[in-house]
Amino acid sequence: MSTVSTTVSVSGMTCGHCVSSVSEELEALTGVEKVDVDLNAGGVSTVIITSTAALSASEIGEAVAEAGYMVVANEA
Repeated sequence: MSTVSTTVSVSGMTCGHCVSSVSEELEALTGVEKVDVDLNAGGVSTVIITSTAALSASEIGEAVAEAGYMVVANEA
């Protein structure tokens, strides 16, 4: 089965707990297999989402917002 990698930039994450919150919300989305976060504390962090199908920018944005953060740029 092929996977789709989606990279988004998220602002406001400052610590491991932030990473956990965002990862948890994104992993709850249908088809998401893995979430990798390159934390840039206090700046813009890079989040790479690996899923079995393409994810819409709106569902990613909503999941990140649910965790209390904001997607600032979607490179997908």
